Amino acid sequence: MITWHKSSHSSTNGGNCVEIGVGESAVVPVRDSKDPHGPALIFPTDAFSAFIDGVKSGVFGDI
Repeated sequence: MITWHKSSHSSTNGGNCVEIGVGESAVVPVRDSKDPHGPALIFPTDAFSAFIDGVKSGVFGDI
């Protein structure tokens, strides 16, 4: 079963936010929090971890 968690920025920028699903060992689903029954993007866990590491280290600039 997937448990969904909203972004820490959910209440900023007019509510444009995403939810991250946890509970699947090999993938990380990401969906629009305003459309919980809509589609989700599915990322391999290693690719999603690399993305998070890039955000934390500033690779993408000021997000």
